[in-house]
Amino acid sequence: MSFIAMNRFKIRPGREADFENIWKERENRLKELKGFREFRLLKGPATEEHCLYSSHVIWDSRTDFEAWTKSQQFRDAHKNAGKRDGESPILGHPQFEGFETVLFEA
Repeated sequence: MSFIAMNRFKIRPGREADFENIWKERENRLKELKGFREFRLLKGPATEEHCLYSSHVIWDSRTDFEAWTKSQQFRDAHKNAGKRDGESPILGHPQFEGFETVLFEA
């Protein structure tokens, strides 16, 4: 049916706008790839330690997602990811989660 690729990011308090701008300003070439359906950047709950974000990408299949991870578009999108002047707004490494769709209702 489809494959959903998600990454969870913990963002330093007060650096949410910096993190969002990194995504807005980066080179996005997802639409060039076979199987790409939709991208969303989701903002979640905030604590004193961090604000939770998730990138959420829907692909036609796991195979299409894996092809993306091996593509030049992927390398271009991730070069200098999270790097700005000074300390990164991202705490640690993102946590990847991949899901196969087993049921869908619209």
